[in-house]
Amino acid sequence: MIKDFEPRLYQQTIFATCASKNTLVVLPTGMGKTNIFLMLASHRLKQYPNSKILFIGPTRPLIDQYREVFKKHFEIDESKLVIFTGMVNPEKRAELWKDAKIIFSTPQGLENDIISKRISLEEVSLLGFDEAHKAVKDYSYVWIAKQYNKLARYPRIVALTASPGSDIEHISEVCTNLFIEDIEVRTEKDPDVKPYVQEMELEWIEVEIPESFVHIKNYFNECMKSKIKEIKNLGYITQIDGTTSKKDLLALQGSIHSEIAHGNKDYAILKTISLIAEIMKVQHGLELLESQGITSLHIYLNKLKQESFTTKVKAVKNLANDINFKSALIKTDSLFEKKIEHPKLEKLKSIVKDEIEKNKDMKMIVFNQYRDNALMIVNELNKMEKVKSRLFVGQMKKGDTGLTQKKQKEILDQFRNNEFNVLVSTSIGEEGLDIPKVNTVVFYEPIPSAIRTIQRKGRTARHGQGRVIILVAKNTRDVSYRWSAFHKENRMYRTLESLKRKISSPLMNKKEETLNKFIPEEDKVKIYADFREKGSGVIKELIEIGVDIKLEMLKIGDYVCSEKVAVEIKTVKDFVDSIVDNRLLQQLKEIKRNFERPIVIVDGTEDIYSMRRVHPNAIRGMIATIAVSYGIPIIYSKGYKETASYLHIIAKREQEDGKRDFNLHGERKPLTLKEQQEYVVSSLPGVGPALARPLLKKFKTVKKVINAKPEQLEKVEKIGPKKAAEIKKVTESEYE
Repeated sequence: MIKDFEPRLYQQTIFATCASKNTLVVLPTGMGKTNIFLMLASHRLKQYPNSKILFIGPTRPLIDQYREVFKKHFEIDESKLVIFTGMVNPEKRAELWKDAKIIFSTPQGLENDIISKRISLEEVSLLGFDEAHKAVKDYSYVWIAKQYNKLARYPRIVALTASPGSDIEHISEVCTNLFIEDIEVRTEKDPDVKPYVQEMELEWIEVEIPESFVHIKNYFNECMKSKIKEIKNLGYITQIDGTTSKKDLLALQGSIHSEIAHGNKDYAILKTISLIAEIMKVQHGLELLESQGITSLHIYLNKLKQESFTTKVKAVKNLANDINFKSALIKTDSLFEKKIEHPKLEKLKSIVKDEIEKNKDMKMIVFNQYRDNALMIVNELNKMEKVKSRLFVGQMKKGDTGLTQKKQKEILDQFRNNEFNVLVSTSIGEEGLDIPKVNTVVFYEPIPSAIRTIQRKGRTARHGQGRVIILVAKNTRDVSYRWSAFHKENRMYRTLESLKRKISSPLMNKKEETLNKFIPEEDKVKIYADFREKGSGVIKELIEIGVDIKLEMLKIGDYVCSEKVAVEIKTVKDFVDSIVDNRLLQQLKEIKRNFERPIVIVDGTEDIYSMRRVHPNAIRGMIATIAVSYGIPIIYSKGYKETASYLHIIAKREQEDGKRDFNLHGERKPLTLKEQQEYVVSSLPGVGPALARPLLKKFKTVKKVINAKPEQLEKVEKIGPKKAAEIKKVTESEYE
């Protein structure tokens, strides 16, 4: 099936492992990880000709890239190579899946397709995860891998990355989550890889920040010291020298939030959490000053100042009134007006100029952490002769810098086609993009992540010699970030070798066998869920424990467990918010009218009385009303897993007598004559409960409503000619 491709020795040896075991492949960028997946896809389709291949990557540009590799090197009808992203609507994806052989997909939409049963993982004989280091915590890769491992007839997983992380916990979590049975690691120094590695020159260029920057830095430091001293006086921090790290502050913030969630809201606690928020904002300002420059700092500080006029957040108001903060702001604004920028900008311009003089066809990628600064860099570079620069950022809008997936692809294609020569990118450009002949990569700042450092460096020296330049501001956090990434990268390879020796344990990756696998589909408990819940942990957990989920647009409730039972789920915060804005009672009236046994589940461990400034008796009064006046039980759950368990148990009890094929719309029959009359009239097209009552008040009986002429119906408020015509069509048309 493979054409125009001769595998290298290391690709063949890695392939041999992947063919027999679920494998994590760690390979330097530009060394052909996708080609290993290509070989494996061919192998699995020969073994299982009626199966499908699924390759998942985190972004649309990467997905397009995979398909191009397969178009070039795989003997297959192009129509069998299908792309699944959010740009393709769900119904179209379901249609494409039927005839597709190899599917390239982003993970989030695929999750929804699995939940909705639009696709069947049972048919997939090979599942590939690119940028596999993302498979931690609640990232979509994790749940998809679990479902695949449970459902596939012929499961095989291959996970690809250039940098899986630097600590044993992170790498172990990736391996566990993706059911990895072996690890294949190669570095540039390995003898079978070394002949193919392009020479990469790495250079660290240091710059000195000017005295005017040091003055602003001193104001920030004094501001932080004063805040830390206040926290110390409140009893939470012992050191007062201003050296408390961001990590320490985050840990303290977490422990205090935990206390607040459990109802401890005394003055010292609330004041401390506000002071920590102030310090974090100052630290961010300091990072912008040291590593980015005046433009991004000016935008950030003035945004805080403007926010302080309208916000109710004490941390923002207090910080804006702080004398040191005000001094830093005034000094920053002054430098901004004088167009004084970070010395890195002049150094970058000098580098670009030198590169163009050496090679008029040069291509460069400049990485920058922050969109505002990246945009400023683009504008400044475009003032230079022979330089055409473009901005490459993610979709989330910030000012005018957000790009759609279509626009991202267009920009990358233009860069590949030499329509401009400098791509200024935020983190979105770090992962996996194969852009031939990028001569130079510049880090505008070092980053303290081994994964991201490796990814950035990998954008050059892919098809020829490359150069990596990292700009470092002396005596700033840039220096510590530089060495942090260096040590983490070295630790990563040591950790991988250690883990490779341990991973052979049969206990680590044994395929999960659960009783759910042996439950016939027709005997599974069935729960209808509102389609807006599809991204929730509850849905995923219900599927995990073997529930047959049906996604529908529910008018009432979040989950329906039987004809009698509907469940409304509220987070603790939403429960209190819905009391304040009067949503809750209206929702409960509707659920009570339509279901015999409605239930409310309050999900979360936070203290219900600390969510809003609502008197505890108001909350207690509402709870009493729900339980006594409405007769609706309230269940308290500690999280999505417990909520899913409750739903499963409730549905199981309701469906014990075999009533699994209940009608979703089988609301309980109203008990009173009045309710029955409203029920009948409300079923007419476009009427519903709200219009049923005015119709009955005007015409007195159901018979008269049905016999009324269109012009009589139109006299009722909110019933126009169109609605009246629809009602008459239903009541007077012959049944066929």
